[in-house]
Parts: sequence; structure tokens; C-alpha cells
Amino acid sequence: MYPNLIHLGYFTLPTFGALAAIGLIAGLTLSLRTAAKVGLSPEKVWNAGLFTILAAFVLSRFLLVVTNLRDFLTYPILLLMVPSLTAAGLFLTAIATALYLRFRRLPILRTLDAWAPCATLIWAFLALGHFAEGSDPGLPSRLPWGIAIPPSALKLHPVALYAAIAAILITLGLLRYLTPHRHAGDTIASALVATGVAQYLLTFLRQPFPYPVPLGNLLDPIQWIALGMIATAGLISLQSRKLVTHAV
Repeated sequence: MYPNLIHLGYFTLPTFGALAAIGLIAGLTLSLRTAAKVGLSPEKVWNAGLFTILAAFVLSRFLLVVTNLRDFLTYPILLLMVPSLTAAGLFLTAIATALYLRFRRLPILRTLDAWAPCATLIWAFLALGHFAEGSDPGLPSRLPWGIAIPPSALKLHPVALYAAIAAILITLGLLRYLTPHRHAGDTIASALVATGVAQYLLTFLRQPFPYPVPLGNLLDPIQWIALGMIATAGLISLQSRKLVTHAV
């Protein structure tokens, strides 16, 4: 495992952070191409993507500070270095992004279609980051490509590497599927279904979630999220068909 890309004295560059940054840049760059494929302004879609990334960072940090104000006043720099991307932060980011798209007169479904391959590409880089730092352990494996995470010598499924491969394949599929003739919302719905199914299946190779979850551990938290993604894809498809019917 290679958790740190660079370690010089007090300076440390985490491999995950570096790959995440590269993934975000790659995703934004890809959006220039995907925006044109769905008939949107590449510049507007780029700016909207950059706004979304900055909003996620700022809003997540804001929530972290508000919920830990005393700690922030005591150790401001240390608290701001803590990972803070939460469900609440993502929810606020979604609202802020929807308002921004409305302000910039960008159709939400078409924009999401353009962003779909970009998001799965970013997922690929994040998964590679998890693989590098050994933070997504799998179940024991006797397969020749099983890996051992120090200090243990037990070989495990490289689930993060599986996720990266799945993300790359989904990205390539979405790029082929993405055309201006598709119904608005079809590409993002396909991305949600493919990603949800991949994540659901990968949980069978991951180590079980160690903490209690709702409904008596009926499903792993990632499985709940995966099912939510699939359900959301269904709602988007229904909404897309309604818009087409009303237009006719």
C-alpha cells in the first residue's frame, strides 16, 4: 500500500488526496466534451461543475464548523483538516447546484446527463485512492490477485481495485450511450442504475460494516445507498417520460 505519495519532513502528500484532485480535474475536463454531446454550452457546464465542487467543499466545512464550534475555536486548522463530506453537506450542495443551474438557465436533466460520465470517472480515481491507502478492505481471498494489507499477511479481495475497474467500464459505456437524441435524463438514470448495481454487488466482497445500521442490519449501508440510486433512476426516467408526453 502507498498511503503517501510524497513524504518530506513535515510535508506529506496523501496518495488519496492527489488522486482525488486529479479525478476532479479529469471530470471537469471531460465535461467539456460531454456537454457538447448533449447540446449544452461546454463553458457553462464547466462552470457549473466547478461551482458544485466548491459548494460541496465550502458547505461541508461550514457544517463541520457549526457542529463543532468549540473545537474549531480551540483548534481551527486541525478541525478544518478533518474529512467533512457528509450526507447533510451533499444535500445542501444539491440544493445549491439546482439553484445555480436555474440561475444559469441550464436544464437540470441534460446537465446531469453531461455530468454522468464525469462522475463515474471521478469515482474511478477515488477508488484507486482507496486502493492505494488500503482503506476499502475486502473479504479473505485465495485468488492469485488477492492483496495483504499490512501488518496482516492475510490476502483479501482488492475491492477498491474492482470498483475502479467497474467505474472505468461504466464511464466508457456512458460515453458511447450519450447522444443528443436520447431523452433528457436517460444517461444519468443509466449511470445511477449501473453504479448502484456495481456497488451493491461489491458489498458481497467487502468486509461487513462494523457499526449498527437501521432496520436491524438487514442490509449494508452501501446496499441501502445503491438501492436508493436505482430508485432515483426510476423516478428520473418517469419524470423524463412525462416531460416528453407533455411536450407532444
